[in-house]
Amino acid sequence: MLTTCAALATPAVPAAPATPGVQGGDARLRAIYTSEWQWRLQQRLENEEDDTNGIRADLPKVDEATQQARRAHWEGVLKQLDGVAEDTLSADERINYAVYRAQVSALAANVRFREYEKPLNADSSFWFNMTYEARKPFRTKQDYVNYVAQLNDVPRYFNEQVANMRAGLARGFTPPKVTLAGRDATIAGVAGAKPADTPFYLPFKEMPATIPAAEQASLRAAALKAIADRVIPAHAALLKFMRDDYVPRATPTLAAESLPDGKAYYQSKIVEYTTTQLSADEIHRIGLAEMAKIRAEMADVMKQVNFTGGLPAFLQFLRTDPRFYAKTPEELLMRAAWVAKKFDGNAERYFGRLPRSRFAIIPVPPDQAPYYTSGRGGPGVYLVNTYDLPSRALYSLPALTLHESAPGHAFQMPVAMEQAGRPPFRNAYISAYGEGWALYSERLGTEMGIYDTPYEVFGMLSYQAWRASRLVVDTGIHAKGWTREQALRYLMDNTALSQHEVATEVDRYISWPGQALSYYLGQMAIVEARRKAEAALGEKFDIRAFHDTVLELGSVPLPVLKARIDRFIREGGKGPYG
Repeated sequence: MLTTCAALATPAVPAAPATPGVQGGDARLRAIYTSEWQWRLQQRLENEEDDTNGIRADLPKVDEATQQARRAHWEGVLKQLDGVAEDTLSADERINYAVYRAQVSALAANVRFREYEKPLNADSSFWFNMTYEARKPFRTKQDYVNYVAQLNDVPRYFNEQVANMRAGLARGFTPPKVTLAGRDATIAGVAGAKPADTPFYLPFKEMPATIPAAEQASLRAAALKAIADRVIPAHAALLKFMRDDYVPRATPTLAAESLPDGKAYYQSKIVEYTTTQLSADEIHRIGLAEMAKIRAEMADVMKQVNFTGGLPAFLQFLRTDPRFYAKTPEELLMRAAWVAKKFDGNAERYFGRLPRSRFAIIPVPPDQAPYYTSGRGGPGVYLVNTYDLPSRALYSLPALTLHESAPGHAFQMPVAMEQAGRPPFRNAYISAYGEGWALYSERLGTEMGIYDTPYEVFGMLSYQAWRASRLVVDTGIHAKGWTREQALRYLMDNTALSQHEVATEVDRYISWPGQALSYYLGQMAIVEARRKAEAALGEKFDIRAFHDTVLELGSVPLPVLKARIDRFIREGGKGPYG
């Protein structure tokens, strides 16, 4: 996935009230979330840029005083929500209440634990995230004028981020030092570049013909000046801070529980990313049990291909045999496209509603690729990492493609966003739901006939083991004292991931506590809901109606999903579109 905006756990949505008269409760709730959302947009906390609003002229304020003011605002909103009785709400607004309360709770908790003092991890960072702005569509002259204003605002924004990082450094609240090695490369790439060669100049290389040539030239000159005078010096100062101060003094320990107020902090991340109240110990046990089941499935595949050695030997065979690896980046991209089109040919049998939005398949930018995951998808795009081809197994590519493109992230997100009449906060991403659906999509590929060979089935199982092992590894690192070497060895022993992928993934888990837990627990919730519906509905069960019902919800906490499928069953398996 491309974005992460998770929500805290929420109680299951109650059954619909037997009596009408809910309009008052609905109106009160709508007033609360509408007001807060408008405030959130003013705070520049959400990406509301679209065909109407265009590119904003400012970067968000991130200084400590602003952060604490936001916390006070959200805690005030939670008190307002305490005054809204759920039994006074209509069915749709009860779902909105559950999603919204969880979302605001997560936002307040993140400020309470001062997450803003740690605006980076092994996977992403505030400075690199800025480059995504340059890859958005620019349509009008005002978009360009506003973007130049953003470029001129970079030093202020970077200075506030660095001040927060210094505060985190002073109290031992940083990503573990081992996960920061080499992550300054994207800063150095800008600090040492010519203005026109930076990602920030991309929008000015091709400008709309509707903008007169003279104005285009003026805007390009303004952009080059802003990049040269503001953006590049800000990156140079950030690079010096990272190399001289931040990385050398970053915390050497790995566990989130070793950070200030660590046990409560890690539990807050578990709640945020899984939308459950499970403990670290419970999740660890679930992971071990699921890994045992997947290992048994792996053994069955090994029998199908007549492999006589044990699992370690089979994994070594998969990691080293040239037949399983692309020779060129283009071959990898074309194979990904082939899998995506195989899905298209079978989609109507499994989904009643398809998204209008299409997606492109493009390589991960080269300056980020060495530290990036194998792929990532979202609305309009499926990023495929073509760096270090011997680590990008073709037998895993079908599972990766289903997860990141369709019916995974690049399919699920647009379906949700294309729903009419839904409040905009519902477009926020809840990891347990979104990643759970994407992982479910990998399993669905076996039903859809996507996997052509036993090796590709094993690739899917390896990906299942990868996500189940996260339950073990994440809790092992952050609550049970695991070392980085233990985590690396566990993934190497239980998945077919390459050594490079294992290293980048483990560093991601170390620096981003809790996020890795969302995938498998989310998939388990969807699988459980489907089995319950199949058992209850029998011949009335329609897989298209079930999938449409799950996707129509958009990102929701897992208890909300469970309640919606219970309603799906009560209504006789009727999908949301009839």
